[in-house]
Amino acid sequence: MKLLTSFFLAFSFLFLSVSTFAQGSKPKAKGPATETLQVKTSAVCDMCKTRLEKAMAYEKGVQQANLDVPSKILTLTYRPDKTTPDALRAAVQQTGYDADDKTAEARAYDRLPECCKKTNATH
Repeated sequence: MKLLTSFFLAFSFLFLSVSTFAQGSKPKAKGPATETLQVKTSAVCDMCKTRLEKAMAYEKGVQQANLDVPSKILTLTYRPDKTTPDALRAAVQQTGYDADDKTAEARAYDRLPECCKKTNATH
Protein backbone atom coordinates (compact mmCIF):
# COMPACT_ATOMS: atom_id res chain seq x y z
CA MET A 1 0.00 0.00 0.00
CA LYS A 2 2.85 2.38 0.81
CA LEU A 3 4.39 1.66 -2.57
CA LEU A 4 1.15 2.51 -4.35
CA THR A 5 0.76 5.73 -2.36
CA SER A 6 4.37 6.74 -3.09
CA PHE A 7 3.91 6.04 -6.79
CA PHE A 8 0.68 8.09 -6.87
CA LEU A 9 2.33 11.05 -5.09
CA ALA A 10 5.36 10.98 -7.40
CA PHE A 11 3.15 10.83 -10.50
CA SER A 12 0.96 13.70 -9.19
CA PHE A 13 4.00 15.85 -8.50
CA LEU A 14 5.42 15.18 -11.96
CA PHE A 15 2.10 15.93 -13.66
CA LEU A 16 1.63 19.22 -11.77
CA SER A 17 5.17 20.41 -12.50
CA VAL A 18 4.84 19.68 -16.24
CA SER A 19 1.47 21.46 -16.49
CA THR A 20 2.81 24.48 -14.62
CA PHE A 21 5.80 24.66 -16.96
CA ALA A 22 3.58 24.47 -20.05
CA GLN A 23 1.35 27.27 -18.81
CA GLY A 24 4.30 29.53 -18.02
CA SER A 25 5.89 29.36 -21.47
CA LYS A 26 5.62 32.41 -23.71
CA PRO A 27 4.00 32.16 -27.13
CA LYS A 28 6.49 32.11 -29.98
CA ALA A 29 7.02 35.41 -31.70
CA LYS A 30 6.15 35.57 -35.37
CA GLY A 31 8.99 35.53 -37.85
CA PRO A 32 10.58 38.69 -39.15
CA ALA A 33 8.55 40.85 -41.50
CA THR A 34 8.81 40.23 -45.22
CA GLU A 35 8.33 42.50 -48.19
CA THR A 36 7.42 41.82 -51.81
CA LEU A 37 9.25 43.11 -54.87
CA GLN A 38 8.15 42.76 -58.48
CA VAL A 39 10.86 42.92 -61.14
CA LYS A 40 10.23 43.12 -64.88
CA THR A 41 12.65 40.68 -66.54
CA SER A 42 13.66 39.66 -70.05
CA ALA A 43 12.79 35.99 -69.40
CA VAL A 44 11.04 34.24 -72.29
CA CYS A 45 10.51 30.55 -71.43
CA ASP A 46 10.11 27.93 -68.74
CA MET A 47 13.86 27.34 -68.68
CA CYS A 48 14.23 31.00 -67.76
CA LYS A 49 11.65 30.51 -65.01
CA THR A 50 13.57 27.57 -63.56
CA ARG A 51 16.92 29.36 -63.84
CA LEU A 52 15.72 32.59 -62.19
CA GLU A 53 13.75 30.94 -59.39
CA LYS A 54 16.69 28.67 -58.55
CA ALA A 55 19.17 31.56 -58.60
CA MET A 56 16.95 33.65 -56.33
CA ALA A 57 16.61 30.75 -53.88
CA TYR A 58 20.35 31.09 -53.19
CA GLU A 59 20.14 34.82 -52.52
CA LYS A 60 20.37 35.82 -48.88
CA GLY A 61 17.02 36.92 -47.45
CA VAL A 62 14.83 35.62 -50.29
CA GLN A 63 11.90 33.63 -48.94
CA GLN A 64 10.12 32.92 -52.22
CA ALA A 65 10.57 33.61 -55.94
CA ASN A 66 7.98 33.15 -58.67
CA LEU A 67 8.29 34.15 -62.32
CA ASP A 68 5.14 34.64 -64.36
CA VAL A 69 6.46 33.85 -67.86
CA PRO A 70 3.71 35.53 -69.94
CA SER A 71 4.07 38.87 -68.13
CA LYS A 72 7.83 38.40 -67.45
CA ILE A 73 7.29 39.58 -63.86
CA LEU A 74 9.46 38.03 -61.15
CA THR A 75 7.79 38.33 -57.74
CA LEU A 76 10.17 38.06 -54.80
CA THR A 77 9.26 37.77 -51.14
CA TYR A 78 12.26 38.73 -49.06
CA ARG A 79 13.42 39.87 -45.63
CA PRO A 80 14.41 43.57 -45.72
CA ASP A 81 16.80 43.05 -42.81
CA LYS A 82 18.84 40.66 -45.00
CA THR A 83 18.79 42.24 -48.47
CA THR A 84 17.61 45.22 -50.52
CA PRO A 85 15.64 45.65 -53.75
CA ASP A 86 18.80 46.90 -55.51
CA ALA A 87 20.73 43.79 -54.44
CA LEU A 88 17.92 41.58 -55.74
CA ARG A 89 17.85 43.40 -59.08
CA ALA A 90 21.64 42.98 -59.30
CA ALA A 91 21.22 39.24 -58.66
CA VAL A 92 18.75 39.04 -61.56
CA GLN A 93 21.26 40.84 -63.78
CA GLN A 94 24.04 38.47 -62.70
CA THR A 95 21.83 35.56 -63.75
CA GLY A 96 21.73 36.97 -67.28
CA TYR A 97 18.36 38.74 -67.39
CA ASP A 98 17.28 42.37 -67.46
CA ALA A 99 15.91 43.71 -64.19
CA ASP A 100 13.43 46.55 -64.70
CA ASP A 101 15.37 49.26 -66.59
CA LYS A 102 18.80 47.70 -65.94
CA THR A 103 20.27 45.41 -68.59
CA ALA A 104 21.69 41.98 -67.89
CA GLU A 105 25.40 41.50 -67.33
CA ALA A 106 26.95 40.69 -70.71
CA ARG A 107 28.96 37.65 -69.58
CA ALA A 108 25.97 36.09 -67.81
CA TYR A 109 23.71 36.82 -70.80
CA ASP A 110 26.20 35.17 -73.19
CA ARG A 111 26.13 31.99 -71.06
CA LEU A 112 22.33 31.63 -71.38
CA PRO A 113 20.99 28.90 -73.69
CA GLU A 114 19.89 30.21 -77.09
CA CYS A 115 16.21 29.73 -76.26
CA CYS A 116 16.54 32.07 -73.25
CA LYS A 117 18.02 35.02 -75.11
CA LYS A 118 15.73 37.98 -75.62
CA THR A 119 16.43 38.04 -79.37
CA ASN A 120 14.43 34.81 -79.73
CA ALA A 121 10.68 34.76 -80.10
CA THR A 122 8.66 33.82 -77.06
CA HIS A 123 7.92 30.07 -76.96
